[in-house]
Amino acid sequence: MSEIQSIHDFDPELICEYYAGLERQGPGSPDVTYRALSFIDNLKEGARIADIGCGTGGQTMLLAQRVPGKITGIDLFPRFIDLFNQNARNLGLHGKVIGSVGSMDNLPFDKNELDLMWSEGAIYNIGFERGLCEWHKFIRLGGYIAVSEVSWFSDKRPDEIEEFWMDAYSEIDTIPRKMSQLQSAGYTPTACFILPEVCWTDHFYAPQVDAQKAFLAKHASNDTAKAFIENQRHEQRLYEKYKDYYGYVFYIGKKR
Repeated sequence: MSEIQSIHDFDPELICEYYAGLERQGPGSPDVTYRALSFIDNLKEGARIADIGCGTGGQTMLLAQRVPGKITGIDLFPRFIDLFNQNARNLGLHGKVIGSVGSMDNLPFDKNELDLMWSEGAIYNIGFERGLCEWHKFIRLGGYIAVSEVSWFSDKRPDEIEEFWMDAYSEIDTIPRKMSQLQSAGYTPTACFILPEVCWTDHFYAPQVDAQKAFLAKHASNDTAKAFIENQRHEQRLYEKYKDYYGYVFYIGKKR
């Protein structure tokens, strides 16, 4: 087998095209979204909520069906936001949910504006610690932040998976270290829990089987597209081999 290319070698637009065809752009599930939401106790009519790195809005629409107030979804890719807003219209949520193109390092919110900042599998784009610190000012006192982040489950890992994640996301760290960063950024740690394996197998990797076939058929003569799909399949093989050592974890904190 030829050497697997790093995810950083691929054009973000190609990655976006692939993930636009999936309901979720990262590991998660409705049950996990609802479980994380169960730790948030301050949402009333008129609440302001932001979903940062919302993708096409799979989790956002679930939130909108359970919480009062209005939700703003922010994502860098216009393709994702177009689909996000179409999904909101299809579900009759367009008066409650609005998607907007924007960068998570330049958010369009005022200080103390938000009751809840949400981000499933996306804060890594700015960095976990940086995101917690920079987004703190947008949350009102007593408001919440809830993010999911890939994390180590042990202090030592096999070299193969260590090297993969150091290349893909060097800020991956252990759960105690992530909780310490949450607290140091100005939040009272409220909860953290590991996402169950089905969030990867059933809700993330299984839907990609057909998506990969369609993507390869569309880009049959594109070697870069083929290499990207091989990268995705390699990631899945590594998860199946090393899932005892890492996974996604939800971290929830209350601004103090």
